[in-house]
Amino acid sequence: VNISILIVAVVIFLLVIHHNFISLSDFLRRELSDPSPLGLQPIDFIPAAPQRLTDEGNDKEISVVIAASDERLGGAIAAMNSIYQHTRSNVVFHIVTLNDTVDHLRMWLRSTSLKNMRYRILDFDPHVLEGKVQVDPQKADTFKPLTFARFYLPNLVPHAEKVIYVDDDVIVQDDIVELYNTPLKPGHAAAFSDDCDSTSSKVAVRGAGNQYNYIGFLDYKKETIRKLAMKANTCSFNPGVFVANLTEWKLQNITKQLEKWMALNVVEELYSKTLAGSVTTPPLLIVFYKQHSSIDPMWNVRHLGSSAGKRYSPQFVKAAKLLHWNGHFKPWGRTASYAEVWEKWYIPDPTGKFNLIRRHSEAYEAK
Repeated sequence: VNISILIVAVVIFLLVIHHNFISLSDFLRRELSDPSPLGLQPIDFIPAAPQRLTDEGNDKEISVVIAASDERLGGAIAAMNSIYQHTRSNVVFHIVTLNDTVDHLRMWLRSTSLKNMRYRILDFDPHVLEGKVQVDPQKADTFKPLTFARFYLPNLVPHAEKVIYVDDDVIVQDDIVELYNTPLKPGHAAAFSDDCDSTSSKVAVRGAGNQYNYIGFLDYKKETIRKLAMKANTCSFNPGVFVANLTEWKLQNITKQLEKWMALNVVEELYSKTLAGSVTTPPLLIVFYKQHSSIDPMWNVRHLGSSAGKRYSPQFVKAAKLLHWNGHFKPWGRTASYAEVWEKWYIPDPTGKFNLIRRHSEAYEAK
């Protein structure tokens, strides 16, 4: 009788465990398959930190966010490779891309020397931008939704307190932990590199003032802009590289503020008619007006893509901690300045697709 009771008890215990396991499995399956409200769905997940990092006590996770569009995927690969090779810190890349680029990106990462890099791929849903961006039907193919990924940092890296955002046209030449440790003043949600840092950053734009001040990006004829009482000659900043305090970002609801100004621009056309730079810059300038810290200018040596000529000396380029080819002349093109520096960190596309895009681009530039 005792044996029979014991057997029944064991069977009941096993059934309870089985039921709980099934429930847990269903819960996890839902968690991994349901996209976030913004459509930022995780695809690949982060492996464990390499033993060398945990042995050296460098296991603090440094989150780096980068967007990777298919036609510029080689740029993102080179940027990540330069960061990965220059640090012994526990860097984790959060790569934001579109659904049709995922397989290409995954193949490139898994088939090259970056296969041991820690990363997480996020699928960005362009529908989150509906009503917030003016898209010209005749130029719909020029609309780049991934340029707005930086507006949604807390959704991309929900558990991080601090992140670094970098554009795909950069090369890092020092340990990115130094940039990560940039001090942010109390109440500041981000640190940027001001465009008035040096005279070499000043690029005149006909009819729009200068690219290094607010009048180059915003239309001061509009009453909505004038009511903000922002001085037109205020130094602008470059949003292609920045450090964000996500705790402060969430407290100030920065994402909602940015979306507000995006939507207002659709209705009132608040940006400069001869806009000097990316359409992502104006809302950032408004929201962070005199409310941001500064990063070391050497961590965003930019305008390498403003022309085919070389604006900096080889010695200065070598000393720069981060090189930024913002502008039309990208380093994967034949006429870019200091393309040989970028080439050192580029890893050829195992599928050959990006290599073909580069050849077509070079052929077009040669005409």
